[in-house]
Amino acid sequence: LRFDEQVRVVVFKSQVKGVFCAGADLKERAKMDDAEVGEFVRKLRNLMDEIAALPVPTIAAIDGYALGGGLELALACDLRVAASSAKMGLIETTRGLLPGAGGTQRLPRCVGIGLAKELIFTGRQIDGEQAASMGLVNHSVPQNSEGDAAYQRALTLAKEILPQAPFAVKMGKLAINKGMEVDIASGMAIEGMCYAQNIPTRDRQEGMAAFREKRPPRFTGK
Repeated sequence: LRFDEQVRVVVFKSQVKGVFCAGADLKERAKMDDAEVGEFVRKLRNLMDEIAALPVPTIAAIDGYALGGGLELALACDLRVAASSAKMGLIETTRGLLPGAGGTQRLPRCVGIGLAKELIFTGRQIDGEQAASMGLVNHSVPQNSEGDAAYQRALTLAKEILPQAPFAVKMGKLAINKGMEVDIASGMAIEGMCYAQNIPTRDRQEGMAAFREKRPPRFTGK
């Protein structure tokens, strides 16, 4: 996906009705020794980092349970849409664990330090509406009879992104992600570097021409 220039948005959904991702299989985990557990979690953390580093926008469609590593997967995405009935939580402390695939870092960056600590310390599960109220998800929608309301809303959101200039969207994502890791002055410099890469693109010229000619732009990602 990283190198496929035809891909403009990635939507993560589950094929299992009622479950986005239930997290690690603790029965499987119980059979591992300490070294194997450490290696398993390291690989899982690397996977989440790879998802977060995808250059195109990513959307998690949470139509059911997103628990532990399942919520960490959703947090690795840029945007999250949840059914109002979905259940989410970093529940690791209820099993003698702590989030190990990015949850302790991505959740506070998403909802703030105080709320993140409360959710992680308590292992509490929240529904889609509660998640939307605290900014954990972008949208909460009533579940439908097919059980894919969040996925349908995610597709609508993806279709809003699709017509926009692909390279500009990628640079916008890069500027936001890198800028959030540094002070604002350094962030401004990162934005400037990303903007400079966008200036010579054909899409920028097309955007200007379409504006002058009062027509929809035809972006190609070049």
